[in-house]
Formats: sequence, C-alpha cells, structure tokens
Amino acid sequence: MSNQTTQIEKLIDQGTQRLLARAGDHYSLAVEVVSPRIKASLEKYLLRDEPNAAAKSIADFIDQLQAGDLCLAVACERGNATAWDDLVERYSTTVRSAARSAAGTEDAADDLAQSIWAELHGLRVREDGRPAGKLAYYSGRGSFAGWLRAVVAQLAVDQHRKQSRLVQTEDDADFDRFTAGDSSDKQTAGMASVALDPENALANKIERNEMEQALARSIKEMADEDRLLVKLYYFDNLRLREAGAVLGVHEATASRRLARVHNELRQSVEQILTEECGWSKQETAAAFSKLAAHLEGDLEALLITKGGAPENLSHD
Repeated sequence: MSNQTTQIEKLIDQGTQRLLARAGDHYSLAVEVVSPRIKASLEKYLLRDEPNAAAKSIADFIDQLQAGDLCLAVACERGNATAWDDLVERYSTTVRSAARSAAGTEDAADDLAQSIWAELHGLRVREDGRPAGKLAYYSGRGSFAGWLRAVVAQLAVDQHRKQSRLVQTEDDADFDRFTAGDSSDKQTAGMASVALDPENALANKIERNEMEQALARSIKEMADEDRLLVKLYYFDNLRLREAGAVLGVHEATASRRLARVHNELRQSVEQILTEECGWSKQETAAAFSKLAAHLEGDLEALLITKGGAPENLSHD
C-alpha cells in the first residue's frame, strides 16, 4: 500500500469519527461500518478528478457530508429496525408528495410510493444474489429528502419506459424528450433529466421546481398592493421613497410594508414546502439561499398583476 493510500485511509477513518460524532450515536454504528460508504463518495466525487487531493480538501469533503442522513441510510441498509421506523416517520410525506408530482393519478401515486419503499428495503435481488436496495447509492452529499425525490422521479421514468417499450406512441416520444430535458412545462421541468446518479441528476431540479411552485402560490395570494411594492422596489429599481409615492404612502410606511411582505412570503413558502412537500426547515433555509438568486426573472413575471398596476390602492 502506497504512502498516499495509507494517508487517505487515515483521513477517512478520522473523518468518519467526526461524522459519527456529528450524527450522534443513535444506531450504534462503528467506524468500520460507515467508512466504506464515505470512501466510495470520496472516490467518486473528489479523488476521481483530484487523485492527489490535499489532506484539507479530503477532510473538508467529509465534514460537508450530511452526517445524520448518511448514518440513517447505512443503519437501514444493515436492517436496524429503529432506523427503518425513523425513515418511514420522517420521510413518508416526502415520498408521497414526490409520487403525486411524478404520477398522473392518485392510484398511480400510491403504486409509485409503495414501489419506492420496496426499492429502499432492497426487496429485489441482483443476479449475483445481493440485495438491490437504492439506499446503497445515497452518498451523503445532499439532503436525504432531496435524494428521495430524485429516486421517485427516476423510478417513475423507469416504470413508464418499461410499460411502453413494446409500442412507441407519440405520447411516449414526448415523454422521452421530456426526460431528456426538452420540456417547456415548468410544473414538470424539475424532473427533466435522468442519469445514473439520481442524487446529482435530479435533486436540485426538483428542489427548484417545488420552490417555484410554492413561490407562485404564495405570490398569487399576496394583496395587489404588496405585489406591486415588491415589483417597484426590486425589479423597477425604485427607491422606497419613490415606490411609496407610486402607492401614495410615506417612505417609512413603504419600508414597514416591505419588511412585512418579506416575512409573510417566506413563511408562506416554508409552510407549503414543509407541510405539503415534506421539506425540513433546514432544507427550506438552504434552498432560499441557494435557489432564490436564480428565480428573479420568473419572480418578476409572477409579480405583475393581470390588469397591470393594482387599482383602488389604499393610503396610510
């Protein structure tokens, strides 16, 4: 074994110990149980492109993994009953929401959700006799909930293609173009690309799709005057004094309204994502910072009322 390999193995063991400490000892996992999973992620996502990566880069990579989620996946793979109970309790809403988004009917969503649990439990068997559970593919690089949404989307695509592989209808051809990314339907575009690694291929797109839908709903429910204020300030680049003048209110009033709109919009989006899409509060916080910067153009269109400027604006 080379010195470089020995050093990497040592860094992996040390990083695994830190990861287990971050996750907490919920499932009594040993270093030698978790370290192979961390090594596989490291080799796939860092060492493949940087075989001589510095020790700090390796340590930083390991320390950025989702400790609790990765330990949950490993524990479930090993048949830990408590871990399976935790998995079902935490992520049933996530799986159900993703299945509804990917399937056309409630019955199809039920079937898809059940198929996902079978995939996770590894009820299928490979040709060599080993379990073929999807959990083995979770790397810990993204949230487990995001990875689950990607798995649901990929399974929906796989099932559709298996059902239609003997007859290529016009609808099937459209579906294939959609899964290749050629879709103008924003409601479903979040599932528009499928690759061997569902975590990287789909999770970010699905997050963005669900965030956009939640934003659209929340903005639609805003008062016309609030919607116009946000548009004037952020997209027309008016100062608060100028935006207030358009609305017929003082600058201080416009400032207070804008702060209120910020809080209400965020709370509304968070409520939709957590209660209906199964997001955690940590996921919503991360998504706001990661995705909001890419939504400006779409958001501006949502802020424009059907009839242009709102009428009958109230004055403070």
